[in-house]
Amino acid sequence: MSDDRRDVPSPKPSEPGEAVVPEGLVSAVVNLVNTGPVLLGAYTIAELTAVDAIVDFLEARPPDDVLAEAVRSLAARQLLVAGSTAEQVQVRGDLGIAVAFQQRARRVLDARTTGTEPGEPWRILVLPQPERICLMVRIDALGIHQIGLYKLDEAVRMLTDWLPRGEAAHPDPATDADAVLAASERSALVTVTHYTARGSAETAGASTDLVLARHDGRLHLLSRDPDDKERLVPSRAEGKDGVRDRLVSLLTSVTADVG
Repeated sequence: MSDDRRDVPSPKPSEPGEAVVPEGLVSAVVNLVNTGPVLLGAYTIAELTAVDAIVDFLEARPPDDVLAEAVRSLAARQLLVAGSTAEQVQVRGDLGIAVAFQQRARRVLDARTTGTEPGEPWRILVLPQPERICLMVRIDALGIHQIGLYKLDEAVRMLTDWLPRGEAAHPDPATDADAVLAASERSALVTVTHYTARGSAETAGASTDLVLARHDGRLHLLSRDPDDKERLVPSRAEGKDGVRDRLVSLLTSVTADVG
């Protein structure tokens, strides 16, 4: 597949907010991802909101004047063009591909970390696809969202390298989770949420949390107490690849519910 993938339109149909995916686009992009990462560009929150991309995973809707400027910017780059009717627009190019793959997913892994350094993201979203590839969104302190498609193994490697690391701490029921988090050099909250979608509107369902905290070179894993969801209790990651294996398990369990 050549670079003409950037000229593929993703028009909106009669169902509000739902993108029509051109025939053959998904399989062509999946084949391309299997040869290496497909980078889909960097966008602001306002630009993503303007095309209904990952909107329900963002924290605030930009003001109307900011959205209007984002629409003008996308239109000037010909990423947003008029559709066949006054009610329709086309989301084109790499941004159209991002919208199409986001609307296929039915679960999102949302990871946020403290203790980041300049130049690295503070938040990462991973949206798995049934073909064992993932749409990944890396968000930096300036609010720039770098979007790409990666094979599952590569996405998990990048996520694992970014999360807190260290020698696994022995789970101790007496561990004070709040004290560990307060004293940690770097910590992260990983939330996996199942959702249903109608067009670009997502409705959140069941979720699972995993907390990682590095303190004195030891990596503590914490999860929700089944009997008290407000309480964090020590968890276990078996072996040196324990965290990676936990992430793979969380991501691959989505295969059956991706549409």
